[in-house]
Parts: sequence; structure tokens; C-alpha cells
Amino acid sequence: MKTPKRIEPLVQDGLVDEVIRQLMSGKEAMVYVVRCGEDIRCAKVYKEANQRSFRQNVDYTEGRKVRNTRRARAMEKGARYGRKAQEEAWQSAEVDALYRLAGAGVRVPQPYNFADGVLLMELVTGDDGDVAPRLNDVTLTAEEARDYHGILIKQVVRMLCAGIIHGDLSEYNILIGGDGPVIIDLPQAVDAAGNNHAFAMLERDVKNLAAYFGQFAPELLTTDYGMEIWSHYQSGELHPEIELTGRFKRSEKPADVDSVMRGIDEALKEEAARQRYKQEMEE
Repeated sequence: MKTPKRIEPLVQDGLVDEVIRQLMSGKEAMVYVVRCGEDIRCAKVYKEANQRSFRQNVDYTEGRKVRNTRRARAMEKGARYGRKAQEEAWQSAEVDALYRLAGAGVRVPQPYNFADGVLLMELVTGDDGDVAPRLNDVTLTAEEARDYHGILIKQVVRMLCAGIIHGDLSEYNILIGGDGPVIIDLPQAVDAAGNNHAFAMLERDVKNLAAYFGQFAPELLTTDYGMEIWSHYQSGELHPEIELTGRFKRSEKPADVDSVMRGIDEALKEEAARQRYKQEMEE
């Protein structure tokens, strides 16, 4: 097929030898099957912001670090340069997450290169050597559903141990490769330690898995892996080989609102005192 314009620079630089076919068109990117020397890989071409249906929600980007201070200031102001920097940061988030997760042993496509808004990575294939199907396109038995669910919960744990939460995990971004499930599509990956919405996103990812696999194995619908995983993470006890039960006893004790409000009032008074002292010192 004709080489897409966005991939032409990679062909010129010798990173891609041939574009074989288009694989898919998603909400944030176009994906092509390409030949790189003797290897068959895929090229993910990110769409521009005005062409994407998936917007950069602040819930996802909270906590992401931008090392270049000029770029960070421009992003805050929303200037033209800042918008371009936001696009680059959004795209590189997936690249960074893939390298980090692959290094931690998480089942994700192996990244190879990233240039001019195009990510070259492993083409995940099935038992027949053809492109691996998405989970939502596969009919499962109850045993397969339980098996795949168990594998993916372990991957969620391994991801969190590496400091990352997928943030949009569902049957639509999981491939069934020859060796089992592979997690894809990570531009919205969340920094677990620096994002106030981290637990909510982890729990949503885990509930999405339970809801989908629960269609084939209903007992999975009553599990509570999200809270169990997060409690181990908060206590510093989470590790990749941890044995989980899928059960967690949630506290039924009502919140002590008065105590919380007293704590807030005390914190406000302390801050006001610090500001007064600072002002006095400046005068």
C-alpha cells in the first residue's frame, strides 16, 4: 500500500522498509502493519488533538512530570507552543509506560522506537501467526474466562508495582496473543503515586475486568480485587507474586465528620499563622 505521510520520515531514516497494510483506526491513533528489515511490526500513528475523540482529561494527566520548565510553563498557559508540548507529552506517556512496564515483566507489546509521533512496537500475534484478536472478539468458556481474568489481575498488580495504572482497561484494549492476554493502548496511563484519582481508576479497571469475564464465569462478579490490591499497595505490602483472594471486608463504621472538620479548621489556622509570620518577617 501507499506509505502514509506520517510514516514517510521513518522510511527515509531507514526505520521502516515497507507499510504492508492498515490494521485499525482507533480513537487516538491509526495502526499499520509494517516491515522493518526481516521483522514484521506495527506502527501506531497518533492523531492530532482535533482529530481525536479521546480528550486529554486532567484526571489522567495529573501528576505527570514535565522536565523542561519552559515547556511546563507554556503548557500551563495554553500557548501554541504549549499545546504542541501537550501533544508530545500525551504521546510520549504511552511510550514511557510501555518501556517501563515491559521492563517490569508486564504483558504489553515491546516498544522499539518512537519518532515524529509514530510508535514502532511489537505486532502481537495469535497461535496461527496472524494478528491477535481483541478480547471482545473472542468467545470464551467459563474456564478460559477464569484463567484470563486471573492472568490480567496479576498484570494489574505488576503494573501497580511499577507505579502505573492503565486508567482505561477493558475488553477493547486487551489482545489474546498466542501466549495469552496482552494489554495495549496506554496513552492515558496514570501515575499511581502522583494522581489523586489513582484508586478510582484502578478500581474501575478491575471492575471492568470482572464485568466482562463475569458474563462467562458469574462468580467473578462478586470479587473485590480492586480494594484488596489497593490496601496492599497503601501498606507497602504489594509485590508481583502476592496471593490475592478477591475478597475485602469494607469498613461499615460511619465517618467521624466532626473530627475531620476539626482537623481541617486546625490546619487552616496553622496556615494562617504561618502566613502572618511570613508577612511580619518580610515587613
